[in-house]
Amino acid sequence: MSATTATTTAPTPAPADRFSLRRLAHLTRWNLVLLARNRLALVYGTVLPLAGLALLLPGERGDIALGASGIGGVVLTAGLFPVFYNVLSQFVNRRDELVLKRMRTGEVRDSELLVGVALPGVLCALAVSAVTVPAAAALGQPLPLNPAVFAVGAVVSAVMFAGLAYWTAAWTRSAEAAQLTSMPVIILAIAGPVMASLTSLPEAVRDVVSYTPGAAIGELVRVGWFGLDGTGATESTLSLSETWGQSVGPLAVMVAWTGVALSLASRSMRWEPRS
Repeated sequence: MSATTATTTAPTPAPADRFSLRRLAHLTRWNLVLLARNRLALVYGTVLPLAGLALLLPGERGDIALGASGIGGVVLTAGLFPVFYNVLSQFVNRRDELVLKRMRTGEVRDSELLVGVALPGVLCALAVSAVTVPAAAALGQPLPLNPAVFAVGAVVSAVMFAGLAYWTAAWTRSAEAAQLTSMPVIILAIAGPVMASLTSLPEAVRDVVSYTPGAAIGELVRVGWFGLDGTGATESTLSLSETWGQSVGPLAVMVAWTGVALSLASRSMRWEPRS
């Protein structure tokens, strides 16, 4: 009598390098708790960006030019502090404390670590951008002409500054040094909209300035929120459909900065303290 041997097929394990939303959610929740416990970082991430709306208080209600400057400053500051500087300092701190090295020895993927560190700041920046809409309306500004363009711009801005943070972290030796290594990006971002507002600059210089991250954010706010055609425009002339075409240029600049920053960061990323 022959015995029949039953074979059972073991379930195929998931690939080790598969991105896990469950692990990402856990990392994000953990990082959000750490951010909430750091009251100084929380103030920088929420209150400081909204301070740009203070520009609207002394001016005439409904002044479009003033509104574009103030709201553009809010979106820019929301990208610089809760995203760029927060991600930079958090990543370098955890790298120096060997937290990242220990986590990488487990099942957490590198991509999950990077997204998990950046996501709390990104969510904070998007929340600030969302709050800006009713706050600006209460101060006499019109509602966004094209809310979708404004929303996409806020998302791309946050992702761009996260990429710039990781690139900067690659050549930042310590958390203390981040105060210095962050300055080139901060100066570049702030100088863009300031120089773009100077009508006395030669056209060639203004063209170069338009390719900076801050100038691109400011132009996107002018187009998507106010329907302004050109840096010097003070009256809304663009229709809803026209804002889509006018937003392509500044969005392309921001996407290009994001791609360059992430590419450079991936080539020089360090997971252990610099020697």
